[in-house]
Amino acid sequence: MLEFINQVLKIWKEYAPALWDGTITTLTIAIIGTLVGLGIGLVIGIYKTIPISPKDNIIKRVSYKIVDFILSAYIEIIRSTPMMVQAMLFYYGIAMVFNIQLNILLSGLIIVSVNTGAYMSEIVRGGIISIDHGQYEAAHSIGMTHTQTMSKIVLPQAIRNIMPSIGNEFIINIKDSCVLSVIGVTELFYVSKYAAGATFHYFETFSITLIYYFVLCFTITKILRYLEKRMDGPDSYTIMGSQTAPEAVIHVNTANHGKGE
Repeated sequence: MLEFINQVLKIWKEYAPALWDGTITTLTIAIIGTLVGLGIGLVIGIYKTIPISPKDNIIKRVSYKIVDFILSAYIEIIRSTPMMVQAMLFYYGIAMVFNIQLNILLSGLIIVSVNTGAYMSEIVRGGIISIDHGQYEAAHSIGMTHTQTMSKIVLPQAIRNIMPSIGNEFIINIKDSCVLSVIGVTELFYVSKYAAGATFHYFETFSITLIYYFVLCFTITKILRYLEKRMDGPDSYTIMGSQTAPEAVIHVNTANHGKGE
């Protein structure tokens, strides 16, 4: 056991700078991929909830169906194929078809972003349809457009509802970024594989890698849960009175709800 610990410390001291660089690359890919993927998901999720009725003109309805079919095909193809295969097809396919050698890190960012976008679009769509339909009707009754209803009423609630799923996708991207090693992205797994091959101590090297991944995922999970609680707001708040009776305030303490107080 002592020999194992000494070997782990020796490998860590020798490859600590490289492992740190790999960790930064992994975190960069996960952050950018999740944010861009969320942006893609928001656009697709909102588009799929645009109300289309038989009363709309034929051009609008046909155009919507065509775009909806393309988006649905994108979602199903991406969700039904491994990201490793997508990485190989994208990186080497672009080089073969267009004779362009893309930057490896840029390719990795695009692959993770596009992959995450397919999952995020369904997460966002689920968050949007989870909002009570009465809120749409109330917004439309006071003259709000669909865009205003989405941006002011629906999306803020939907994003809070899907925060755990967004966090889950972020954690998945941290771990799944290792598949990008197949195209040469020097993320944490790639560096670990190199160090293990150079030292011939695979178990010791990947024990270090496991610790790195655990610390990353555990820390980010705690940060995301803290953000979720912050988005919930305080347990106690005051609802101000109406225009006709501004003095009629209501004090609410949600922490006491359901406790018979």
